[in-house]
Amino acid sequence: MRALVKTGPHPGLELIDLPEPSVGPTDVKIRVLRAGLCGTDLHLQAWDDWAAATVTPPLILGHEFYGEVVEVGSDVASVQVGQRVSGEGHVVCGYCRNCRAGRRHVCINTQGVGVNRAGAFADLVVIPAANAWVQPDSVDPDLGAIFDPLGNATHTALQWPLVGEDVVITGAGPIGVLATAIARHAGARHIVVTDLSDTRLGLALAAGADLAVNAGRERLRDAQKALGMKEGFDVGLEMSGAPPAVSEMIDNMNHGGRVAMLGLPKDPYPIDCGKVITHMLTIRGIYGREMFDTWYAMSSMLQTSTVFADAVRSVITHRFPAQQWEEAFDTARSGQCGKVIMDWSDEGAVG
Repeated sequence: MRALVKTGPHPGLELIDLPEPSVGPTDVKIRVLRAGLCGTDLHLQAWDDWAAATVTPPLILGHEFYGEVVEVGSDVASVQVGQRVSGEGHVVCGYCRNCRAGRRHVCINTQGVGVNRAGAFADLVVIPAANAWVQPDSVDPDLGAIFDPLGNATHTALQWPLVGEDVVITGAGPIGVLATAIARHAGARHIVVTDLSDTRLGLALAAGADLAVNAGRERLRDAQKALGMKEGFDVGLEMSGAPPAVSEMIDNMNHGGRVAMLGLPKDPYPIDCGKVITHMLTIRGIYGREMFDTWYAMSSMLQTSTVFADAVRSVITHRFPAQQWEEAFDTARSGQCGKVIMDWSDEGAVG
């Protein structure tokens, strides 16, 4: 089978032929049809300090995917051959304190598909049957491939009640744009999104933002005035990992405001704890997706609103056949895009 592999501890990837993976008694084998590119994949391709400290090559990359089940293990009853599935990329132990308490998304022994075990940038991938989310036959394959980032956005955005609230989202990458669509669907009053890329801010406006703020030229304080806001933002969703964005968000939160933080910073940075205390702000770190409450929530939103589904679909701006993976990575790295999808189906093949 074809597989996109980090072959050694150095920059770059190789598309090579590998044997098909075997299936254990509780596993499913999935023929990958679509796979989404994530910032994690870019770090692994570049082989930066984080990648070198996290990954042991050789490794097949990729953790955002959708495909068809082609084989199930002898003990699997929940998934059938022929079903179409998306994959939860966090494989958990099932026996640590958090797993036993139903908080599997904070399992201390989590293994990441495409990070700590073989991933989905390949014709075939094997995951535990418990990690396969069965999709309706009618689901758009491209949408099925982005349930992982949609789950991150859903988990972050729905930390707080949003009906009638004024929401600021820092970072208009794919997850920030998806969070915009969720906040609009959930009934937020005003939604303001900040970024340094006008291209990505345009995607946020298309997904339902009321105002897009280029942080290189404009200030959130002025956005509040433009919208007639008098008391600051009620909810903040931090998707950028950029210290200046976090600082400006905190400066513009209402007293009693609530902030959910998903964006990972490159380095530690200070936060104005005096303002957090005197303004009684709540700051909550977010990781991954709740397994599997988040999956139920995003499936329901997509099934009950074509407007929401169209807004989610709008984040996908580029599609490439798997053979053109280098162009796909270059596009994703450019920042002048939304979500980039690679097509691993026969229809996506070149030549």
